[in-house]
Amino acid sequence: MKGMSLIVKSITNVVIGFIFIYGIYIILHGHLTPGGGFAGGVILAGAFILRIIAFGADAKGEDRSSLTASVFESVGGLLFLGVALAGMAITGIFFLNFLPKGVPLALSSAGIIPICNIAIGIKVSAGLFSIFLAIAAVKSGIED
Repeated sequence: MKGMSLIVKSITNVVIGFIFIYGIYIILHGHLTPGGGFAGGVILAGAFILRIIAFGADAKGEDRSSLTASVFESVGGLLFLGVALAGMAITGIFFLNFLPKGVPLALSSAGIIPICNIAIGIKVSAGLFSIFLAIAAVKSGIED
């Protein structure tokens, strides 16, 4: 039996969804409240790490998770760079806001900032999860 006890697995199944939704909330509301892409990305990475700790992982699953995290980290970086270059292509100025600002204190009131927060959240989440997998792989190599 891999992973932790049945109680830990059951609680993890209940809690992990709430942690994930809270991380998404922090990312999407980062321009209105304290938080943003980095804080939300750390929370999302915590949800993924909790799942690996509670349920365990085999070597093949860790390789697949590592590849997926690497792809998402690249996607986050490219999305962030794409927003910056889109500002340059549309307005001629690197990273200039090209979206309408909307009504103050509304979710769509910040132009490109929510898109940047999403990109940073993806990148931070995947990066921290990759670091966790690398540390776990080194630890399992030392134990073997």
